[in-house]
Amino acid sequence: MEKRKATNAGGFYPRFKKDLVNKIETSFRDENFGPGMLSKSEKREKRTILGGVSPHAGYDYSGCAAAYTYYNLFRERIPDTVIILGTDHLGYSKVGLMKEGSWETPLGDLQIDGEVAKEILQQSDIIIEDNSAFNGFPFGREHNIEVQLPFIKYCAQDQNTHIVPIKVGLRTYQKLPTIAKSIANALKNLQKDIVIVASSDMTHQKPKDSSNPAPDIKQMKEKDQAVIDAFVQLDPEKTFKNAKKTTVCGAQTITTLLLTIKELGATEGKALKYYTSYDKVSGGSGYCDYSVGYFSGILLK
Repeated sequence: MEKRKATNAGGFYPRFKKDLVNKIETSFRDENFGPGMLSKSEKREKRTILGGVSPHAGYDYSGCAAAYTYYNLFRERIPDTVIILGTDHLGYSKVGLMKEGSWETPLGDLQIDGEVAKEILQQSDIIIEDNSAFNGFPFGREHNIEVQLPFIKYCAQDQNTHIVPIKVGLRTYQKLPTIAKSIANALKNLQKDIVIVASSDMTHQKPKDSSNPAPDIKQMKEKDQAVIDAFVQLDPEKTFKNAKKTTVCGAQTITTLLLTIKELGATEGKALKYYTSYDKVSGGSGYCDYSVGYFSGILLK
């Protein structure tokens, strides 16, 4: 079976286990940008948090927002499987799923849940099995799914949590409801505790005047807030429409998450944390050459 290598270790996140654990735990413990505490499981019998949005930049920037998402997804109980809806930065235009094998992380490999993958493929005429979406040139260097995995492996502790990676390369809304219904129908047929993560950063902004970035940063945050508001309102079409007005890189992943969880009975959207790299690195003042927004949000039943 094929193993997807950790091609971004040493770049977006530390290559070595000790350094990576330290970086993840620092993200969790951060009281200003992160949840302020380490991941834990309350071992509840019933799950109410069904999915969430997690950013995918370097951990120094987006790790705290990601920690917020995973703290909540794993808080009620450690899931059997995490479906990761990945976006694309390299030109992939289909909806590809890796059906079997594993993904390497410095904390240990994560196995793909073949049962869940097979059921999704059976339910969908759009989602296809396509290892080339994840391995080889050029897509083997895509980072947005990969950077989620160390958080999943860390939060799973010693439990054998599996993953199902799905790369959503579509750029229009039309087919997303059909994809979401297929995923939801598959999950309804399985007796497993499964959560879904949408991998996406928010607006990317290069201020017109780096020495006075405040006007552009303000506009950036307003655009992102419109996306967040639509997410909280459980409005997939509005979320997609607002996101497409920005440089949000996972408009389709956030929207597919919303559509899928609504099919599974979502009743509440909740924003957990939003900040920019400008806020994180320089405290939101002074010179700014470039800034990216990071959002953590969850969907509840």
